[in-house]
Amino acid sequence: MSVILGKCPRTAFLTGGALMCLLSPSASAQQSDANAQPVVVQPGAPGQPTRILPSSTRAVLPQSSAKDVEFMQGMIMHHAQAVEMTALIASRTENKELRLLGARISHSQSDEMMFMKRWLEARGEPTEMKMAGMGSMSGMDMQNMGGMDMSSHQMLMPGMLTAKQMAALRYAKGVEFDRLFLTGMIQHHNGALIMVKDLFDTAGAGQDAEIFNFATDVDSGQRAEIRIMETMRAKKP
Repeated sequence: MSVILGKCPRTAFLTGGALMCLLSPSASAQQSDANAQPVVVQPGAPGQPTRILPSSTRAVLPQSSAKDVEFMQGMIMHHAQAVEMTALIASRTENKELRLLGARISHSQSDEMMFMKRWLEARGEPTEMKMAGMGSMSGMDMQNMGGMDMSSHQMLMPGMLTAKQMAALRYAKGVEFDRLFLTGMIQHHNGALIMVKDLFDTAGAGQDAEIFNFATDVDSGQRAEIRIMETMRAKKP
């Protein structure tokens, strides 16, 4: 009698005319692992033991405060104006140092805007913020309105340039543009520092790990850029 074993990847032999396959110990372990339910472990507080949670446990985003949401919405609008300012550089100055700085600001703040939008969307929050007496306004609306002067409404974002300041920046060229840009962006960055301080000064706000790390990075990054811009502004043309 001839027996074709076929595809039997494990130990095979004949017993009483029947083909039998035995699982090797390692194969048995692999099959067992594949059928096992995932283990969810919750680390304990300092000095406390870890806990084994049911396999059906799902991650839940930490609760965010109203101030967290307001900060992210406001900072999106704040960043949008900075990106608009940097977009003017290419056609208004040949200053290589300023061009490099502008590219750095534009890239970092565009990436941060995408992060903030994802953070808000993951929590079911709108990416636009409501302005007093104006309804919702997005960062793109702010760009299209050229840094609208909201003096007749409630100016929520510190440091943002008024329509008059933005117009002056658009019409300037060369050395005058460089001066207005650096002065305006220093003002703008200082406003962002005020927003971060206001977030951390609000009870219960800034506790989410993502928003804490983000706001801390904004603070340190913009302080560093302010120092760079102050040095650049102090140079004689």
